[in-house]
Amino acid sequence: MASKNMILTTEGRKQLEEELSYLENEKRAEVGERIKVAREFGDISENSEYDDAKNEQGMVEARIAEISHILSEATVVTTPKRSNKVNIGSTVTVMMGGKERVFTIVGAAESDVAANKISNESPVGAALIGHKKGDHVETTGPTGRAIDMEIIKIEH
Repeated sequence: MASKNMILTTEGRKQLEEELSYLENEKRAEVGERIKVAREFGDISENSEYDDAKNEQGMVEARIAEISHILSEATVVTTPKRSNKVNIGSTVTVMMGGKERVFTIVGAAESDVAANKISNESPVGAALIGHKKGDHVETTGPTGRAIDMEIIKIEH
């Protein structure tokens, strides 16, 4: 994460803390046990079990470092409960391209397009921030195509 001003919602921070706890307390031990068992198979120079376990260990340690960095550097924002404008943490229903779409605006560190959690830095997320129900918002997508949206509902 090279972002200078990382933003997390309270929920996002909690999820990262839970993931970090799992990785440090359970997954690390599980991978360590896999390495230990693989070593018992003998020669580690041609032992795919050992190689796989060491690769997984590297990925686990990299994710632990990434989460620790995010948690230490990120600003946690709380969504105003009585706002009529789109903020980070808001769930927004928009009419886009003739279809109703629902997005939750989150910081880049916790965005997950598959779960409809879009970054406040994405073209759509950045365009929606600060707007009200009924507003027509236009932005340019990553492909250069114009995106026109009407805000139907805002939940906090």
